[in-house]
Amino acid sequence: AACALIALAASGWGANKTATGSYLTYVGTYTNKGKSEGVYSFRFDSATGKLTAMGLAVKTQNPSFLAVHPNRRFLYSVSEGDGAGAVNAFSINAATGQLTLINSVSSKGAGPCYVGVDNTGKYVFVANYGSGSIAAFPVKDDGGLGDATAFIQHKGSSANPQRQSGPHAHYIHVSPDNRFVIVADLGLDEVLVYRFDASVGTLTPNQFPYAKVDPGAGPRHFAFHPNGRFGYVVTEMGSTVVAFTWNGATGQLRNLQTISALPKGFTGESTGAEIAVHPNGKFLYSSNRGDDSIAVFSINPGKGTLKLDENVSVQGKEPRFFTLDPTGRYLFAANQNSDNLVLFHVDQKTGRLTPADVNIPIGAPVCVVFVPTP
Repeated sequence: AACALIALAASGWGANKTATGSYLTYVGTYTNKGKSEGVYSFRFDSATGKLTAMGLAVKTQNPSFLAVHPNRRFLYSVSEGDGAGAVNAFSINAATGQLTLINSVSSKGAGPCYVGVDNTGKYVFVANYGSGSIAAFPVKDDGGLGDATAFIQHKGSSANPQRQSGPHAHYIHVSPDNRFVIVADLGLDEVLVYRFDASVGTLTPNQFPYAKVDPGAGPRHFAFHPNGRFGYVVTEMGSTVVAFTWNGATGQLRNLQTISALPKGFTGESTGAEIAVHPNGKFLYSSNRGDDSIAVFSINPGKGTLKLDENVSVQGKEPRFFTLDPTGRYLFAANQNSDNLVLFHVDQKTGRLTPADVNIPIGAPVCVVFVPTP
């Protein structure tokens, strides 16, 4: 569930998936590499694919994941670090692209790596990778964040002693109906489900509390199918995509399929990173760091199962993140270790990718979100 698509769905643009127009585009980065200073802004014309740099939107530490409020007036970022982390709230200047800090709150854990906004815009969620915890914060009238309304510390371990000696929450976001919250915990090899009470911002374990993936696979990010019947998780160490059926009434995930995201015969080292389902529901994409590719899958419309169609070079190194633009016509690949953002055309009939001849230098890019503008 790429952060761009989260922002899109939350803002109500999911109903008009083919509307072309102009978008403010924000790119979060790692600032500890010394090549960037915070969040950068661009203008994106979805009709032509033109991406115009607007410069540094705000100077802030390691904004490695971003989310946009449904009203399009506020943006939220994590400040990721080895120790205590933070969640930042910013106001958006639609004319200039500049971001202004409203306030910053403790993420209530170490190494926050994911932030999301519920569909009502009343709560912000964070996943703390380092300490393996999750939290929810109320959104104030000015877009700032209040004291946490929910905090859950995960416990346990899994098969890989180097990576899974404890919990590592890596993803948190609401189900399409806003009744449940899905959490991918890399350290536990579990995709957890919590009941979410949007009236008070609380999280409680669901009757069906989790689905397991293969031991040592390490679930990282999750994406729902637009029809609300299926869900998919990319595994980091396994470099696989796991398909699930989703029961929206009970919040139950059931394992359906596990399929490799790597090319047949690949023997090197590679880890999975990001996942996204095309707005038309026909295709799924995941990224490989090491193979440095985007895996393109076709989705069986009735069963929800996947078939790997191709792996496409990202024209860079370490595609930690990618996303589809709001129209589904372009894919943005954020290559962390080669310091570039690369655009691809998406074939609407086959889902296949071809370079769009847009290659933007930017230091350690790790997240991209879109804000529709008039």
